[in-house]
Amino acid sequence: RREYVDLYVNYVFNESVQKPFKDFMQGFLRGCPARNWKMFFPEDLQVLLEGYTTFDWYLLEKNVIYSQYKKFDQTIRNFWAVFHNLSEEKKKMFLAFLSGSDRITGYGLECFRFSIADPQVENPDESSPFSSTCSLILFLPR
Repeated sequence: RREYVDLYVNYVFNESVQKPFKDFMQGFLRGCPARNWKMFFPEDLQVLLEGYTTFDWYLLEKNVIYSQYKKFDQTIRNFWAVFHNLSEEKKKMFLAFLSGSDRITGYGLECFRFSIADPQVENPDESSPFSSTCSLILFLPR
């Protein structure tokens, strides 16, 4: 019985998937040659493919570029006060709203820059914040 179980497990987990895996591996390596991936440690490769999932939110604030705003304008101070009081999940939701993803690319947060701009709408009280995900701009009415 033991030999039967061993042979069956070997078939299910190794032999039965050998051809589909070989086809997948061949296609994958055509687009992503293995020699290019060997220079990475597994942790680095994971960050490169998935992006960073933990953040220093104060560094994010430090890297912002302001357009039609100054760092100490009341609207900006209010924005950051509210932002830093959000839960981690809500902060990631903001990141997804801003950039289209709740993760930062492999370059890290040090290189992630976004802008906060005044959309200069006629009645700011009737306008909601919106973003340009391609340009990484948050349009924040006064």
